Amino acid sequence: MDIRLTSLSDPALAGFDTIIDGRSPSEYAEDHLPGAVSLPVLSDDERARVGTIYKQVSPFDARKLGGALVAANVARHIAGPLSGHGGGWRPLIYCWRGGQRSGAFATILGQIGWRVGRIEGGYKAWRALVVARVTAPVRSPVVVLDGNTGSAKTEILHRLAARGHQVIDLEGLANHRGSLFGAMPGGQPGQKLFEGRLAMALEALDPARPVLVEAESSRIGDLNLPRGIWQAIIAAPRIRLAVPVEARAAYTAQSYAEAAADPERVAGIVNSLRPVHPAERIEGWLRLVDARDWAGLSAGLMRDHYDPRYDRHRARHDDGRGRVVALEGLDDLDAAADRVEAALAGLDWQPGAGGAAGASGGDI
Repeated sequence: MDIRLTSLSDPALAGFDTIIDGRSPSEYAEDHLPGAVSLPVLSDDERARVGTIYKQVSPFDARKLGGALVAANVARHIAGPLSGHGGGWRPLIYCWRGGQRSGAFATILGQIGWRVGRIEGGYKAWRALVVARVTAPVRSPVVVLDGNTGSAKTEILHRLAARGHQVIDLEGLANHRGSLFGAMPGGQPGQKLFEGRLAMALEALDPARPVLVEAESSRIGDLNLPRGIWQAIIAAPRIRLAVPVEARAAYTAQSYAEAAADPERVAGIVNSLRPVHPAERIEGWLRLVDARDWAGLSAGLMRDHYDPRYDRHRARHDDGRGRVVALEGLDDLDAAADRVEAALAGLDWQPGAGGAAGASGGDI
């Protein structure tokens, strides 16, 4: 049974117990449907072999070899990871474009007696839905939580999400903190996988309620923000956290402890800034690295590197519709979240506009 998906939240997906990605491991690693398990009918090497024979010998010989390889691989899947499923199990299978790979897999499983579904158009059909979602205007009013480096924006967003507010954690989806020292264990997903995660978050939004996102540049680490969310960020009103640099430096030194555990890496990142800073400043920062003065290094980077860049970005995109939340310190993030909630309540939302009409700017 072929399934034609009409949206990322298509109810048809809920009718299946397991989503199976029958593509090669490298295709799966680049991107896949949420929750899909990888059961390749051809490995990367096997797929390359079949493709070479198709081009250099004949399509018939390629299909003959491919059929033998697919049959052997599907047999291993049936005897292995699929062996525990009973007769009522319902799998949904896809390949690159809903062609021979998923067709062969579905046929074999169907002959066993399982009620098998197959995504019409395969992964390409899913990817088209993802692209449509991430390039379209965000359907909820957007508000940006702004603040210079070290203002605990991500942690405050997490607290607001726990209180029931709509939040999209862009840095969490990108697995990167968005700064020079922002790399996280496991590395970043590929661009397509990031966009798929973002598309699902956007799909789940309630258009009648605002969604909070963190102020970002157009890139998070190596990943580009898609057009829809980036345009929403630059057009949205902002709640800006105003925190003294000393408090931000102390917070950053504590929250980036894993970076401090590798001083050589920190020194390498500092050295990478030589094209944009005077040599004397770079040498001063390197002395702070040698002294393991992480709070001092954080303060220096904030004053001379991060803060000026935030100020320039804000001058371009902050139209004054938002609020400023002044915090003396970051010792009580629950109290900080209370203050942000109060600022959020003071904004005049226009549901469904893809943005928000803010109240007049002011301090809270």
